Amino acid sequence: MKNLIFSAAAAASMVAGVASGREVSADPDTLIPPATPLIACDPYFSIWSPADKLAGAETTHWTGRRHQLSSLVKVDGKSYRLMGASPASVPAMEQTDLEVFPTRTIYGFRGDGVEIDLTFMTPALPEDMALLSRPVTYLTYDVRSTDGKEHTVSVFFGASAELTVNEPGQAVEWQGGADEGLTVLKMGSKEQRILGKKGDDLRIDWGYLYVSAPESATESTAFSRPNELAFAFAASDLRSTGNQGESEHADQAGAGISLKPLKVGAETASTWLMVAYDDLYSIQFNHSNLRPYWRKDGWEASDLLVASAKEYESLKKRCEAFDSELFADLEKMGGVRYAKLSSLAFRQCFAAGKFVADANGQPLQFSKENHSNGCIATSDVFYPMAPQFLMFGPTVAKSFIVPFMEYAMSDRWKFPFAPHDLGTYPLANGQVYGGGEATEDNQMPVEESGNLLILFGAVAQMEGNASFAEPYWSRLEQWAEYLRKEGFDPPNQLCTDDFAGHLAHNVNLSAKAICGLASFSKLCEMRGDKAKAKTYLETAKRFAERWVVEASDGDHYRLAFDRPDTWSQKYNLVWDRILDFGLFPEAVFETEMAFYKSKQNEYGLPLDNRSDYTKLDWILWTATLTEKREDFDALLGPVFKFLNHTPDRSPMTDWYYTSTAKKQGFTARPVVGGVFLRGLYDEEVWNKYASRDVTKATQWAPLPEYIPPVITPVVEAGDSKPGIQWNYTLERPADDWMKPGFDDKGWRKGTAGFGSDSTPNVKNRTKWNTGDIWIRREVQVSTVKPENLMLWVFHDEDAEIFINGVSAATLGGFNTNYEIFEISEAAKAALKPGRNLISVHCHQNQGGQYIDVGLVEVTPGKKK
Repeated sequence: MKNLIFSAAAAASMVAGVASGREVSADPDTLIPPATPLIACDPYFSIWSPADKLAGAETTHWTGRRHQLSSLVKVDGKSYRLMGASPASVPAMEQTDLEVFPTRTIYGFRGDGVEIDLTFMTPALPEDMALLSRPVTYLTYDVRSTDGKEHTVSVFFGASAELTVNEPGQAVEWQGGADEGLTVLKMGSKEQRILGKKGDDLRIDWGYLYVSAPESATESTAFSRPNELAFAFAASDLRSTGNQGESEHADQAGAGISLKPLKVGAETASTWLMVAYDDLYSIQFNHSNLRPYWRKDGWEASDLLVASAKEYESLKKRCEAFDSELFADLEKMGGVRYAKLSSLAFRQCFAAGKFVADANGQPLQFSKENHSNGCIATSDVFYPMAPQFLMFGPTVAKSFIVPFMEYAMSDRWKFPFAPHDLGTYPLANGQVYGGGEATEDNQMPVEESGNLLILFGAVAQMEGNASFAEPYWSRLEQWAEYLRKEGFDPPNQLCTDDFAGHLAHNVNLSAKAICGLASFSKLCEMRGDKAKAKTYLETAKRFAERWVVEASDGDHYRLAFDRPDTWSQKYNLVWDRILDFGLFPEAVFETEMAFYKSKQNEYGLPLDNRSDYTKLDWILWTATLTEKREDFDALLGPVFKFLNHTPDRSPMTDWYYTSTAKKQGFTARPVVGGVFLRGLYDEEVWNKYASRDVTKATQWAPLPEYIPPVITPVVEAGDSKPGIQWNYTLERPADDWMKPGFDDKGWRKGTAGFGSDSTPNVKNRTKWNTGDIWIRREVQVSTVKPENLMLWVFHDEDAEIFINGVSAATLGGFNTNYEIFEISEAAKAALKPGRNLISVHCHQNQGGQYIDVGLVEVTPGKKK
C-alpha cells in the first residue's frame, strides 16, 4: 500500500496530541482523519467512521447520529470484527493501515495468518456525471495468506435500517430477493413522505437502501436487529428470516449478508458487495420535484444495481487510475500533505450536494449548507467550493450555477444584486436567508454579486469564451453596475464569513468586488464589446490603486479601511493571479504573506484580528497568494496538524480555533472543495482534467413553471386573525400532552404567534425565548375535502404538530414566512367535523424563534 495516511510504521511511533489527547504520529506527513469517509454520496447518504480504527466506534451519519454498518470476518472459523464497535464480545482484528484517496478509502488488517484490505469505493469520477451522481459504494475484501498456509475466510456485512429514517423510532419495512444474478436486500421507511422535510440536522426518511452482492458470492441473508445478525454470523451463520417484514423502530431492524468462504493462499482472493440508496426524488426546484441525475433515462433501482455490478471491474480500474494520477498531481503541486488533505476533501465536497436532472435531462447540482443553516444552493458556500468543480470541467462547474441563475433571472428576484440562496435543503423554492425575497435586511449584496461575476469569469477562462454567460447577461451587467457603485467601500453588511457579524468598509470584500468587476470586463472582452470591457477594467484598476493606498497599515493591509491596527486574510485576491488581471502589485502579496507568517498559531492562521478562529478553506486560498512553495507549505503545515490533533471526531470542519484545534462549528460542508484552488494556478493540470468532460451538458431547461395555489383559511393563524388564543407551557409536560384528554388547565394563555422580536417577518404577540414551547388549541373544522386540507405554519425551528393526538407533521429547520405543509394520512383520518385539537411542540436551536399554526384549504391556481 502506497501514500499511506495511517500505516503500521506510523502506528509504532504514536505520541499524544498536546491539544486533544488524541494519539498522533511523530511522522509529520501522517494524516489520521478526525473522521473517515466510508459512504459519501450526498447529504443524506453519507456515513463516516469517527475513530482512528474502523472497529473503534460505531459508524455515523455526518450529523453524528448513529448509522450503523458492521462487518465481521471468520478466519478458519474464528470471528473478528473489522467495522463497528459491536458486538464487543467479538475481538477486533488488528488494523495496520488506513489510506484515503479521492474515490477510495482502504483499511488494512492482519491476524491469524491473513492480511485483509477492506476498500470502500465510490466511483465519483467527475468527468462523467452519470457515474458521479450514482449513489453506490462498493465494499471489496482482498485477502491473502501471510504464513504460507491455506485459510478459509468468510465475510459478513450488516446495515441498520437507521440509514433510512430521520429518527430511530420511525417504522420501517424490508424485503429480500434477486435481480439478474444479484442478491438484493431492500429497506425503507413505511411512511415514505418524499421530500417531506427540510432543514439541516435531518436524515432521509424516504426512498430505499439496498445491500446487494452477486448471487454466486452469496452464502446467506437475513433481516433482524443489527447486533443479532452479527452474533448469528459469529456463532454459526446467518439464517434466512423470510423475504419481507417490518418493524416499528428502525434501530431494531437491519439487513445482513454473508459471502461464500474464500480459500486463501499466497495469491489474493477477493469478494465484494454494494450498498446503494435510491431516493426516488431528490430536490424540489421552484415547487417541481426533480429526479436524481442517474435516473434521467428512466432508470429504476434495479437498473442502477445491475449496471453497477456489471461495471464493477472496469470502475475499479478507473478509480484506481484516477486516484493515482490525481494524488500524484496534487503531491507535485503542494507536497504529500497537500495531496492527503485534498483527497480527504474530495468526497466530502461532492457528498454535500445532490446532482439531479432538469426537464431536459441536463445536470443540476444543489449544494447543502451542512451544519451552518441547511440552506440550499448558497452563493457564499458554492463560491469557496467552486475550485473542485472548476478543476474537473465545464459540466460540473456549470451544474451548480445554472439553477441559481435561473432563479435570479426570474421575476421573483427583484433586487439589483445577486441572491444568497434558493431555499432550505432539499426544497429550492426561493431565498430564505435574511429577509428572503421580502427585504434587503441581512442580505450580502457585494458578496454574492462578486461571487457570481468571478465564477462566470473562471468558467470563461476554462472554456476560452463567454458563451455560458449569454443567457444571463442582463443580470450579470446589473450586478457589475451594483459593484461599480457600492463595491469599493462596502457599507455595513455581511460577507461569506457572516458568523463574524456585519462589517462596514471591509477590505477583503472590496478586493472581491474589484476582482468581480475585472471578471465582468473579461466577459465583455470575450463577447467582443471592447469599449465596455475597457470601462470596467479601468474601474477595477482605479479601485485597486485606491485599495493599495487606503487599506495600507504599514507592514500589512487592514481588516476595514477605517480601522488601523487591524488585519485579515485577503483570500479574495487569488483571482487577480488565477484570471490574469494584473490589478494588484506584487508587493501586496509579498507584504501580506510575510505578515501572515508572523500571525500564525499552532493550528493555523486566524481569519482576522477579531478572534483566533479560522476557516480551513480560506487558509488554503491565502497560502497560494505569492505562488511560492515555501509560503504555501508554511500555511498548510498547521492546518495539517489541526486535522491530526482536533478532538472533534466529525467530518472535516472548516471553522475551528487555531490555538486549541477545537471545532467552532460547521461539519462536512462542501466548502472544503476550496482546497483544490491551488490546481487552478497550474494551467496544464487544470486543462488536463477539465478537458476530460464527457457529459458536455448544454441546453438546460428554464426555471420550472410554478402557479401558486389558491389558499383559503380554514382555521386561521395569527397572520390573518389577531387575538387567537392558545394554551401554552414552557416546561416539559407529561408524555400525553398532545392528546385530547390531557388536562392543560394549569397552562398559561397566550396570543399567536409565539417567539422573539428579533425573528424576521413575524407578528410576535407572546414572548417565547426559552428552548422549547408546547401549545394546544381546540378548533372548529367544517366539512372540507381532506385531500385539500393542509397545515399553515411559520416555524423557527423544529416543530412537531399533532391533530387529535395523532402526528400530523414533523418539520425540521425553519422557514421565513408562513408556508403550507402536508398533513399525514393518519392525522387526516383523525380529523372530524366539529371540534378538533391542534397540539404543537417547537424546539429552538439558535438564532430567531417563532411558532404559529393554522389549517388551510389548498386548491390549484390558474394561469394569469
